[in-house]
Amino acid sequence: MMPKQVALVQASWEKIRSTDAAQVAAELFYARLFGLDPSIEPMFKGDMKEQARKLAAMVTFAVNGLTRVEAITPGLQALGQRHAGLGVKERHYETVGEALLWTLGKGLGPDFTGEVKEAWAIAYSVIAAAMRAPALQAA
Repeated sequence: MMPKQVALVQASWEKIRSTDAAQVAAELFYARLFGLDPSIEPMFKGDMKEQARKLAAMVTFAVNGLTRVEAITPGLQALGQRHAGLGVKERHYETVGEALLWTLGKGLGPDFTGEVKEAWAIAYSVIAAAMRAPALQAA
């Protein structure tokens, strides 16, 4: 990622994270995700408010680490392994990316410019590639 793209992702996430909007955004994300692919919903058996908090924390971890991807890659790979153990398949990553971009668009409104959207799409592809790596190596 280019430094400007990292800065756009980090600044836009901070707008969401620094308010109560992060919890609402996570809830919107899951509603959209399950709407796009209802087969994903049974993978989530716990408290969805807690799951939303975990999602916000994971996104914060990943976004903050975009300036040093090599340092966060082991954590992302471990997360990907846990997800694979829960039944997450390769095709789910595309659906998650779609739900994420939609959610960010809703949360950021007019601040979700084409440039910001492109930066997020690239960031997600970097994060998802690291998460998918263990499952792809095992296949």
